[in-house]
Amino acid sequence: MDFEMNENQSMIADMIRDFGEKEITPHRNRWDDDQEFPIHIFKKFGELGLMGVLVPQEYGGSGFGYHEYITVVSEVAKLDPGIGLSVAAHNSLCTGHILQFGSAAQKEKWLPKLATAEWIGAWGLTEPNTGSDAGNMRTTAKKDGDHWVINGTKNWITHGKSGDVAVVIVRTGETGDSHGMTAFVVERGTPGFKAGKKEDKLGMRSSETAEMIFEDCRIPAENMLGNEGEGFIQAMKILDGGRISIAALSLGIAEGAFNEALKYAQEREQFNQPIFNFQGISFKLADMATKIEAATLLTHQAAQLKNEGKPMTKESAMAKYHASECAVECATEAVQIFGGYGYTKDYPVEKYYRDSKLCTIGEGTSEIQKLVIARQILS
Repeated sequence: MDFEMNENQSMIADMIRDFGEKEITPHRNRWDDDQEFPIHIFKKFGELGLMGVLVPQEYGGSGFGYHEYITVVSEVAKLDPGIGLSVAAHNSLCTGHILQFGSAAQKEKWLPKLATAEWIGAWGLTEPNTGSDAGNMRTTAKKDGDHWVINGTKNWITHGKSGDVAVVIVRTGETGDSHGMTAFVVERGTPGFKAGKKEDKLGMRSSETAEMIFEDCRIPAENMLGNEGEGFIQAMKILDGGRISIAALSLGIAEGAFNEALKYAQEREQFNQPIFNFQGISFKLADMATKIEAATLLTHQAAQLKNEGKPMTKESAMAKYHASECAVECATEAVQIFGGYGYTKDYPVEKYYRDSKLCTIGEGTSEIQKLVIARQILS
């Protein structure tokens, strides 16, 4: 497989870098300190076609494939991983779920607003008592005539407070039954749907994470995605693509940290020479470069399979697992190369260090990825 950057990817990367220099880099420390979710940036991303990367042009999207999508997420993540996380969640989870499982009428209703960032999307699977164990969720939906009534709480939801529309997976059958869950679309402003606590996080602070609370929230039956009982199966397929998102996010963090460390190692002098000349430093950079290269190939391999419509559960799990661990390792080594300066907010490696850890947790922990991989190689 040839994973060299194509013309579209090069244009996307250049556009994001130019935009980021003016609109993101000067403000990222303030957003991080204040835990501000800069919605105006995503509205501008919508104008640039970055909020509907995978959405067909007929619905207002860019109509690209997963290789271009990886470029979008990774290039934004180099600038600010929190912004990259929100771009990924909007594109692959909420928008992606409607794109993959919505009817023609549902796509026509919601995708144009999501693809242009007129609306920001959220996706709700996780609950306070169910992280990796999503099958035991407690949020329920009960049929009431031509409506469904939802009750429960979702947490750790990207855009749980500011999202204009959410895809939520809720229980409509028995606990533990993989066919007992169903996906619905809920619009902000629907009575009984409100935001809860906003999390105060270690990293990814420019990406909003909050609870979504449902109290006798009535939604029309036409808001169901697919058929009753298909929600969990749909969610697992969405998470296959979501793992590519987190792998791409991890790549951006790893590359950003590596680039900063390489530049610093060439400029910083000790004992009358650049510290890159010392084997202890150059070997760190060699290890980082090798791990990034492997993560890149794994991620684009999963993307190619996704583009071709082929099974990629194992490949996306491998990409997510390796790339996320790579991001943490590269960010950690970057701080080490910077020494004391790396432990301050004067340099971006400190932020990469804090932001990277989420990649080994969100959308399936590293332990869950290994479980998925093990099951796939044994099947």
